[in-house]
Amino acid sequence: MKNTLTTLAIAAALLICQHALAFCGFYVAKADASLFNNKSEVIMVRNGTRNVITMSSDFKGDLSEFAMVVPVPTVLAEKDIRVVERRIFDVLNAYSAPRLVNYYDNNPCGYDMRLYEDSYSMAVPAMAKEELVSKKLTTVKGVHIEAQYDIDEYNIIILSAKESDGLQIWLEANGYKVPETARQVLEPYVRSNMKFFLVKVNLDKVQNRNSEYLRPIQIRFDHAKFMLPLRLGMANSNGSQDMIVYALTTEGRVECTNYRTVKMPTDRNIPLYVEPKFGDFYKSLFEKSYKQEGRNAVFLEYAWNVSPYTAVKCDPCVGPPPVNYDFVEAGADWITQGNFHQTIFFTRLHVRYSRDKFPSDLQFQVTPNNENFQCRYVMTYPASGDDFTCDAGQEYLVDLYNRRKKEVDELAALTGWSSANGSAYIREYNKHLNPRMRENSRNEGIPATIAQRTYRPWIVVSIIFLAITTPALISRKSTKIFHAKIQP
Repeated sequence: MKNTLTTLAIAAALLICQHALAFCGFYVAKADASLFNNKSEVIMVRNGTRNVITMSSDFKGDLSEFAMVVPVPTVLAEKDIRVVERRIFDVLNAYSAPRLVNYYDNNPCGYDMRLYEDSYSMAVPAMAKEELVSKKLTTVKGVHIEAQYDIDEYNIIILSAKESDGLQIWLEANGYKVPETARQVLEPYVRSNMKFFLVKVNLDKVQNRNSEYLRPIQIRFDHAKFMLPLRLGMANSNGSQDMIVYALTTEGRVECTNYRTVKMPTDRNIPLYVEPKFGDFYKSLFEKSYKQEGRNAVFLEYAWNVSPYTAVKCDPCVGPPPVNYDFVEAGADWITQGNFHQTIFFTRLHVRYSRDKFPSDLQFQVTPNNENFQCRYVMTYPASGDDFTCDAGQEYLVDLYNRRKKEVDELAALTGWSSANGSAYIREYNKHLNPRMRENSRNEGIPATIAQRTYRPWIVVSIIFLAITTPALISRKSTKIFHAKIQP
């Protein structure tokens, strides 16, 4: 009965795969945002001119030393500011992360069906020396407090400023330790008449929470520009920082307009020995791609129509897809429960930015491009068993050798890792080639130890005989020619 149920389950899965035209590999591992240090994550929702931005901080340490400064285009009302749970980032990150998947070969010499269980912020961490901004406000010419709110565990102030020097003085006077480069970073925002969204932690309220992480803050506003400020995030950094952007729209893929949006290499076959170090593999792959693209590109890692009416939302999936509640929590307020005709397109972008390569804030646009894309890397396990004696099995072994050689070369091309360590992996199944196949094989990929011909004894004797007799024959013929020439 158990075997019958298992067979029926496999048959059903195969029918689903054929119907959905899905990848139908087996998910093995993912390369999520936690791989990258010095990173931030942002959820951006765009619907017409409506913007919803959710910022997650990975700040760890004394909460009295945390502060965040974010430029915003308008004064936000209290109803436009929410504190949400971190789980929404975990859901979007896990579902869109680059993934490693398995395929399995069948043995061409016999029936082979194997079952596998695995089928299936822009934060500026300022050193605040005072307790709370709201308790000690310093009057500085040109700086005006537009609004201030206490929302859950955060104290929030919205400022406007006439000049960057005055804003810097105000920030320093109120416990925001800003770097020396802050003035030139702040100046473009001041000239653009941007407001400044300032956040500190209310220590009395946060002590009641049993969490080492700060909860994300979500803001919403209407504005014609679809952009994300980067420059303040660079003020405290001498190097580069990673940012993962999860973008949700009603139409299609989100792309950057003032920097190139580049697809990450995907659908590549890599060796089996990469599995335990997949995280290191993806970090090396991203680093190499980042350098090849001149260190100033925005990389696409995932794009998919995840609307309720779409049956397949990943290929393969790493877990259950986000549900309507998750999208609403992220700010996609056009999604309503039970309405299966609403559209939501999910884009994941990865940018590594530095002051010299990203002098401007990121500008985005919503495109009509609905093409599905995801970063996936494929490992194909060879057929099980030791019986490859049939003709198809021998041809399979030759193909397997060539395939593995390409996998090792692909790994080196993607990451820069040395291909020298792949020699044993490439030749692992050559021992199953029979002598006839070794003799008749003309495949250039088969090494000399495999493809060399086995010479018969009579061939060896013939070669030796020719080697001995040929010089004598040549000498005798030359003598006859010489005598023929000198005769009268």
